[in-house]
Amino acid sequence: MVRAVHNSLILLVAQATFLGGATWGQSAGEPGANGSSARASLAAVTPASAAPEIKPAPPTPIAAKKEELGQPGWDPEWDVVIEKALPADFLTSRKVAGDVKPFCPRYRSMSDGGKREFWAYFFQALAGAEAGLKPTASVRHTQPEVAVKDTVTKKVVRQEGLLQLSYMDADRYGCDFDWKRDKNLPVKDPDKTILQPENNLLCGINILNYQLVTRRKPLLTKTSYWVTLRPGTMSYGLFKKQMTNVPEACRATEPMDEADWTSGSDLKPARGMIATFR
Repeated sequence: MVRAVHNSLILLVAQATFLGGATWGQSAGEPGANGSSARASLAAVTPASAAPEIKPAPPTPIAAKKEELGQPGWDPEWDVVIEKALPADFLTSRKVAGDVKPFCPRYRSMSDGGKREFWAYFFQALAGAEAGLKPTASVRHTQPEVAVKDTVTKKVVRQEGLLQLSYMDADRYGCDFDWKRDKNLPVKDPDKTILQPENNLLCGINILNYQLVTRRKPLLTKTSYWVTLRPGTMSYGLFKKQMTNVPEACRATEPMDEADWTSGSDLKPARGMIATFR
């Protein structure tokens, strides 16, 4: 019942979006050698199609639980935002297909609509692990390794929104965050540009495109922007738990071995780290 309602909502949102002629744009940017903006040198994140096939992604475990409890969770409109904004390379690159193989073994043989569905699910899982699906989540960590100075706000950095991003990501990755506009608003004010789900998710796509396509780094790596994508950490365990209900089209017909599991990673597998996806 939960899955049926979830799917119906997404399809209605997709239809309304296309009929209204809405578009989602994003600008390009890249960290320079000293952390400054270098927009010209980052490959543009171009959506794969002007009118892509939209498929509703299944709910992650945390989304299903929140819906069961009657709590705000994953908004179906966010799937549409993600699927319309995906870079073409996410759908066509063999390198990217290898990156996601641990979670979506059949990715290379799937339709573009199926691939978009996977990425909508992926970012839902990432938001679940990072922020508990709360768009206004805002955290200032005190650990020395993460308590760095935000080059835009000139304060100790905060991780904010669905994907726990910062204002300096606007310069680094071309994200639509406006500190001058937001600085006088309350920390968790949903009107802040960094907390608006569309802005936050589109920035996350920019960041992941930079990692996977521009720098050609693995999806799972110790240098990922998100700790949740660094195998061997407690945070990665949270993310992996949210990736247990991937779209049906992704799933392997046979259990995956450890070589398959680490095909999208630059790290060696931990003992017993085998995905079955059954």
